[in-house]
Amino acid sequence: MEITTVGVDIAKNVFQLHYVDQESGEIVNKPIRRAKFLESFVNREPCLIGMEACSGAHHWARQLARMGHEVRLMPAEFVKAFNIRNKNDAADARAIWLATQQPGKPVAVKTEIQQAMLALHRMRQQLVKFRTMQINNLRGLLAEYGEVMARSREALDSAIPAVLARLSERLPAVLIDTFREQWNGLTKLDEQIATIERRMREWKKQDPAVAAISEIPGVGLLTATAAVAMMGDAKAFQSGREFAAWVGLVPRQTGSGGIVNLHGISKRGDKYLRTLLIHGARSVLFNAKAPTPWIEQMKKRRPINVVIVALANKIARVIWAVLAHQCRYQAGYDSAKPT
Repeated sequence: MEITTVGVDIAKNVFQLHYVDQESGEIVNKPIRRAKFLESFVNREPCLIGMEACSGAHHWARQLARMGHEVRLMPAEFVKAFNIRNKNDAADARAIWLATQQPGKPVAVKTEIQQAMLALHRMRQQLVKFRTMQINNLRGLLAEYGEVMARSREALDSAIPAVLARLSERLPAVLIDTFREQWNGLTKLDEQIATIERRMREWKKQDPAVAAISEIPGVGLLTATAAVAMMGDAKAFQSGREFAAWVGLVPRQTGSGGIVNLHGISKRGDKYLRTLLIHGARSVLFNAKAPTPWIEQMKKRRPINVVIVALANKIARVIWAVLAHQCRYQAGYDSAKPT
């Protein structure tokens, strides 16, 4: 019996369903309230349900999977290609229904634990961003009064007490007090960021997958926890190259007439994880006491940024190999040699 494919456009209160009734052949495109959404799938035969990978999608995917349905979370960019006319809920549900039936790489459904770790990453990322904005705002406002300081946080902390003392002689006290409060607020942000990182380290001790890939050079606390949480099931990828392509660390291709041209990296996938991998590769490249022959040869033939991205690609492949094969990292391991 052919499995029914259902496209679901999820929203805050009203969801839109699109499918073809197997008995009558009728095209059904109807809205359904959030409270009635799961009830409509309880007594149905197992379906292939497609949803756009957006807010709340992983929660509904877990709920539907418990009922025996197969769920595919499609990337938003992939779904967009099938919405060729008006942008509304009915058109979106039809586009998701079409995209679900096409060959493509769905987004892995994450567990609640994996989503919890990603939530810590997002909150930390927001705090770091706000701290940087706060520092730049202070430096910019103080520059309006002729006090120019270096960019680093250390330079700001060392110079601002004397700066505020000089400015207090000619500026209102309310402004000086506000400057001081904003500066002291940076310490509170530091404490919040440190608390989140401490909780990540505690999770690292409990998760063997995170501990395993933490042994890879260039993979620190943030990269290890983010990679495990974002990847989901490592065996969903057929190879390390496929995982690296999913992260966006492979060349973008254009071609015609049998001629294929390679350009810069595709930058597909999650920007946050890709950034962490590149920063880790840069750390290995500039801090390694004894660079490997592969790195030395690459540095002779390619610009330094190309070498960094190539090393990030290699780190991503090693991460996949360690997680997919459930083994420990071995420095100098050659997969071509028999074990």
